[in-house]
Amino acid sequence: MAAVGAAPLLAPSLLPAGAAAAAPSARPDFPLVQGGTAVDVFVDAADDPAVVRAAGDLQADVERVGGVRPRLLHSVPERAGLLVLVGTIGASPVIDRLVRRGRLDVSRVEGRWEASVTQVVERPLPGVDRALVIAGSDRRGTVYGVYDTSERIGVSPWYWWADVPVVRRDTVTVPAGPLKRLEPAVRYRGIFINDEQNLTTWSHRTQEPDKHIGPRTYERVFELLLRLKANYLWPAMHPYSDFFNKHRENPELAERYGIVVGSSHPEAMLRNGVHEWQPWAEAHRNPDGTLPLYDYTVNPAVISDYWRARARENAAYESSWTIGMRGLHDSALETKYATTIPEKVAVMNDIIADQRRILAEEVGEAARPQIFIPYKEVLELYNAGVQVPDDVTLIWPDDNHGNMRQLPNEAERRRAGGNGIYYHLSYWGRPRSYLWLDTTQLAKVWQELRRVHDHGADRMWIFNVGDIKSIETGLSFCLDMAWDVDRWGPGNVEDFLVEWAGRQFGRRYGAEIAAIRTEYYRLAAERRPEFIDKAIFSTVHHGDEAGRRMTAYEELLERVRRLGSKLPETYRDAYYELVEYPVHGAYLMNLKYYWADRNALAVRQGRGAGTNRFADLAEAAHAEEQAITRRYNTEIAGGKWDGVVNPYPSQIPKAPGRPSVTRVPRQETSGLGLATEGNETGAERPLSFSSYTRDRRFVDVFNTGFLPLPWRAEPSHPWLRLTTASGELTDQTRVWVEVDWARVPEGTHEPTVAFTGAGTTIEVPVRVVNDGERARRRVRGFVEAHGHVSIDAAHFESRVARGGAHWRVVRGLGRRTAAVEAVPTTAPAITDDVTSRSPELRYRVRFTTTGSFPVTVFRLPSLDERGTRRLAVALDDQPPTVLSGQAIATGNRGDAWARNVEEGVEKLTARMTVSTPGEHVLRVFMVDAAMVVDQIVIDTGGLAASYLAPPESYHHP
Repeated sequence: MAAVGAAPLLAPSLLPAGAAAAAPSARPDFPLVQGGTAVDVFVDAADDPAVVRAAGDLQADVERVGGVRPRLLHSVPERAGLLVLVGTIGASPVIDRLVRRGRLDVSRVEGRWEASVTQVVERPLPGVDRALVIAGSDRRGTVYGVYDTSERIGVSPWYWWADVPVVRRDTVTVPAGPLKRLEPAVRYRGIFINDEQNLTTWSHRTQEPDKHIGPRTYERVFELLLRLKANYLWPAMHPYSDFFNKHRENPELAERYGIVVGSSHPEAMLRNGVHEWQPWAEAHRNPDGTLPLYDYTVNPAVISDYWRARARENAAYESSWTIGMRGLHDSALETKYATTIPEKVAVMNDIIADQRRILAEEVGEAARPQIFIPYKEVLELYNAGVQVPDDVTLIWPDDNHGNMRQLPNEAERRRAGGNGIYYHLSYWGRPRSYLWLDTTQLAKVWQELRRVHDHGADRMWIFNVGDIKSIETGLSFCLDMAWDVDRWGPGNVEDFLVEWAGRQFGRRYGAEIAAIRTEYYRLAAERRPEFIDKAIFSTVHHGDEAGRRMTAYEELLERVRRLGSKLPETYRDAYYELVEYPVHGAYLMNLKYYWADRNALAVRQGRGAGTNRFADLAEAAHAEEQAITRRYNTEIAGGKWDGVVNPYPSQIPKAPGRPSVTRVPRQETSGLGLATEGNETGAERPLSFSSYTRDRRFVDVFNTGFLPLPWRAEPSHPWLRLTTASGELTDQTRVWVEVDWARVPEGTHEPTVAFTGAGTTIEVPVRVVNDGERARRRVRGFVEAHGHVSIDAAHFESRVARGGAHWRVVRGLGRRTAAVEAVPTTAPAITDDVTSRSPELRYRVRFTTTGSFPVTVFRLPSLDERGTRRLAVALDDQPPTVLSGQAIATGNRGDAWARNVEEGVEKLTARMTVSTPGEHVLRVFMVDAAMVVDQIVIDTGGLAASYLAPPESYHHP
């Protein structure tokens, strides 16, 4: 039965990523299934095994959609009205004959890397009336052409890994017009399965009880990669997983699928040191019987033989060879007899020379690609002079948190081996780990990957995806970009989500799911759920900063549930995995710490029943989080994913668990207490109201005991409005105070609100500034109020391009709706005559006070370990102040880099002088390219401390 709302036949805008279709053809579509009969599929048995195997997947996909399984033929039938021809140019005589006769358009395909054409050809062969021809430039090109056809008939790459249903239809067709997949933007595109305890647990429980990730699991991984148009894998490598070469079927399977297998930065020469070094050392003891160390300055011959054995063993497979060296199990390089940086550089050069000699002798010309990964301490050695041969690909790492550490310079871009990147969507390590959910904002990924490609790093992109599950959306986006880096731009990254969600759930739901995911990523950009801790967000300032965040999560979860109720039942599992669980899990992770913070505040405030109530709510949120994870593992898809999602694995870093809370003993008393917005206790800081911002402010009225308490509130002026003015208080209530601006006179007023209960009256001071409706309508720019100005950087009044550089808005980036980036990212730094040579952003600001004020620019972290990260700010025509950001990833905890990673922004502060009240122009200048500005906050004397910037100031264009 066809599911309601599904759209398996993709319109041109929903073609498989990276594929381009010609204009619609007047010829009839090509039927794959019609009248209960499936069209046969031909593939030459002499073609590459990867192609023959993929043709078998096409068989299965046609059956999934049409309910009828085609025959898979290895010889052309003498007579066929319709036929699917699958083959590789140069390896399939049938395809080559069509090319020679000019019947198949292979322009921009033949001789290219992994390109393909899918085209309907009339009377292609004697006895065949009409054929759907899928032809690739090489074996993977053909495989991708096959999977393009699968996507076009409605089989998602995530049909198995995310349980995306396949809509059944009696008639299955593909358009007659040609579809071409041209060369990818990045040659090698793949993933690193890492920190994989959950995947290992799941694999052992459900796939291979006698193994811990073996060939049955890798078959699924390989198929997913190819359906996503990837070609490259770094396999699982931790102690709790079986190392890849333990099961000889693994490399054999990779070769049969057409997957290039490499190894990560600590796994030189395809050797898994975690598992393989100890047995090797035991078998190759030193003459004195001691075990050799994994230290090239101590045991070079033993280590060299260790590498040589693997090179010989895997010489027949298409592999990627990691050269260089680090310690065992992601530890630093050990060099007992080389203690200085120059000495370590010399040792690394010797290591590389030895490895190259081994590869030349054991593998020969097929030992390509070779890669060198300057990760962590190795980057310091590389920058100090390690000589990497010109034909070796340099793989540049990020800081493990999505910020590239450095990018190739002009000389490195000219290297024959080219450049690539190692980029994290999941990470175990300092300062905090994020292994649970897909939380890296797609616009952030786009901004960094676009910058990477602009700097010529286009040979290899490898993405750390942890356990694969939960990273489905982010991985799809990364691999789409790797194929067609120009497909998405600064203004339309969310369109990827619309298309992607439309493929999984039907086009009618794509826009809403995209909006949900965009907001989910935005909230994670404020703080990843895995980074939540006590006392991060303020519960007393800016309208309860933490509470406003929880309201945003609650509204998002309600949208998720509302949409989920509309989906056909067949989509519920996929929706839970891809949409509902991530949002609900992130919400609960934040919620339990919100209530824990409210609990701690209640203790400080001397509350009674409310203290215990907040403790109960915190623990209930944690219990609910555990319950939805159990549902994922035991109920979704009939328990198929048992163990694959777990925020609290036993052997790797965990997400924040149950927060500690405090309870107070019950006392048969009652008492009135309150805390107004801006105060942890009492009401010393007045409630501030401005006719520009027209905020509302809260007063928490609470019971210091446990017995019910009658209370009432009375404002001193009739234009002060309260959401509630009386009641019986068991634990607490929140009263919102607002101003009726139509009734309040112009000027500054200081009314009060009196709260009475238990024989006590507490007066809350209020400050109201009303400049009048006319002033509000006529003012231009951002208006100072409440002692500060808060600006979203994308809301500039104007921008000025200079010297071939400019500022561009990147939608969906940062903590709000957009951020602003200085581009091109390859532009040279501007350090002289900044105000006349540098691209500029201008913001009109209306000040009511004067003085010397701090202005803080919230910039998104970006790094350059060989350079600087700077911008400049100025007020009006005053000299600009250059602000320098953190350029180096230290890998420490508690320093500036760690703080930037945790918060997702870096706050750079200068001082500026406002000599006269009124309108002024705040100016922001590029100094270094690729600086991204998110928000700007000016403290004019009243800014309350908080994690986030205050809500944006009132502004009029």
